[in-house]
Amino acid sequence: MEINKVAFVGSGSIGTGLAANCLIKGIPVTLQTRKRVELCSERIREDLGFFLKNGIISQEEHDKALDLATITTSIEEAVTGADFIQESGPEKLEIKQELLEQIEEYASPDAIIASSTSGLSITDIFSKCKHPERGIGGHPYLPAFLIPLVEVTKGQKTSQENAEKAMEFYKAIGKEPVLLNKEITGFIANRFSSAIHREAVHLVMEGVCSVEDVDKALVYSLGIRWATMGQALTLHLSATPEGLRHFTEKYHWVPGQPNKRVAALADWTVFPEGWDTVMADGLDEAIAHRPEWMGNDVPSIESWRDQMLVDILRLHKKI
Repeated sequence: MEINKVAFVGSGSIGTGLAANCLIKGIPVTLQTRKRVELCSERIREDLGFFLKNGIISQEEHDKALDLATITTSIEEAVTGADFIQESGPEKLEIKQELLEQIEEYASPDAIIASSTSGLSITDIFSKCKHPERGIGGHPYLPAFLIPLVEVTKGQKTSQENAEKAMEFYKAIGKEPVLLNKEITGFIANRFSSAIHREAVHLVMEGVCSVEDVDKALVYSLGIRWATMGQALTLHLSATPEGLRHFTEKYHWVPGQPNKRVAALADWTVFPEGWDTVMADGLDEAIAHRPEWMGNDVPSIESWRDQMLVDILRLHKKI
């Protein structure tokens, strides 16, 4: 897929983050924002400045990238002539449908349009479009300029050809896209996150451990391991030398019978009242215990997190 211009309609942290990925690859972008032109410009400069500071790009590449960015309040100006359009408007179906109506009015007939929705149906979002076959879900993760994953989701009318082109585009800007052949609530990664979220709340509310320790248990075991490989490969290695095909035999997990560990997990679908206050109070305490070099407030923790992500991504040869 030849990419001469990418448009971002809705330029919050997702739009500007993905735009920065395009810019350092030498791809011209136009970012549309309703009013906050200065804030959009500031975010682009911050993301590119981060890349420069961490040696991901040179000063010359930084300056060239800045020159490739155009910011406008006009959807028409943004999408005209764009090969790929990323919509990142508010997470409301009616608003997204309205935005897509305007995008289609000015977009090239063969332009692919991706929505960065985190929970709405792709089929519903593009249901009023004249060409829903080119509509697709493109869900990145924050911070979007660093996290490689983009979940590409096909709606009922999305063509396989356009899905493959979207995958190709995200790979071209340094992302690691995964393809969902059909829609499912929460996509892939957020379903993992929701399962862990529920179990973390359950452990704290049941008095099993503190908020600080529930986070430590995840970070210093599964978190570190998952930063190197996924769950399937992790299970495969844990069952060596036989591997995953002999996992149930090795660990005495009998198919067709209840699994004791899974049976002990929380299974509620309504969060207990006051869970957020309990977790927030525990988090305040946990943050107070953090060493200064790891950050003791939200801005410093975000800075520390981003630096850690850079180190991990370098090990994965993603930057």
